Amino acid sequence: MNDAPCYRFPRGMRLLKTDDFSSVFSLRCSRGDAWFQVLSAPNGLPHARLGVVVGKKVDRRAVGRNAIKRLVRETFRTHPEGLVGLDIVVRARRPIAPGERAQARAALLVLLNRSGKCRT
Repeated sequence: MNDAPCYRFPRGMRLLKTDDFSSVFSLRCSRGDAWFQVLSAPNGLPHARLGVVVGKKVDRRAVGRNAIKRLVRETFRTHPEGLVGLDIVVRARRPIAPGERAQARAALLVLLNRSGKCRT
């Protein structure tokens, strides 16, 4: 009846525990560019899970850090293809100016697609 895609980001699709993040950091396949570093590891689940790391060194203001997190989550939710069965941690490397959001989103999509190929 409703053929619209589901863009929710439920709790089961998030990396929440320190152990989950640690396993991705230790068993990782890493890709990076000027804005982001994307680390991935297989999780054995029928869906992908996402964790986002934005430190205070990237942007001192919480508003900027939260904007980066929203951009990453939105990109992950709207482009889930090719990421099934992966735990993904996205680490921000630098602040994103409002005029650079489209470029940063495109760069993140490229990194996510490349990390989908890391399944060893």
